[in-house]
Amino acid sequence: MEISECRRALLRALLRASQLAEAIQRSCRALISGEEASARASERGSIELLRTNDLVLISRIEAILFETGIAVFVADRHMSAVEGSLGFLPRRLMIDAADAARARAVLTEAGLGEELPNG
Repeated sequence: MEISECRRALLRALLRASQLAEAIQRSCRALISGEEASARASERGSIELLRTNDLVLISRIEAILFETGIAVFVADRHMSAVEGSLGFLPRRLMIDAADAARARAVLTEAGLGEELPNG
């Protein structure tokens, strides 16, 4: 391998490493902002938006609320280890009480209004 080929390969590797570092930084910023949002929600009080065993529904609601900037905490997520992975304990989606009306509106617009209690 010639020196110029080695330089090109090294530059490609450095560029890829830089891109990966930027992706990691973006992920960390998103994680930190999510944790900060959860901390703010617990300070102001949170409410149960939904209680379900449907893991796909939980994932979909989490994604929709994340896109709109509403922090969501899934309570009892790790109870499956205690229950033996049977899935009979429902998970609870908790949100900041101040975001309840907006979350219901967003989920209703997304076609999930019938999944919400009193919705």
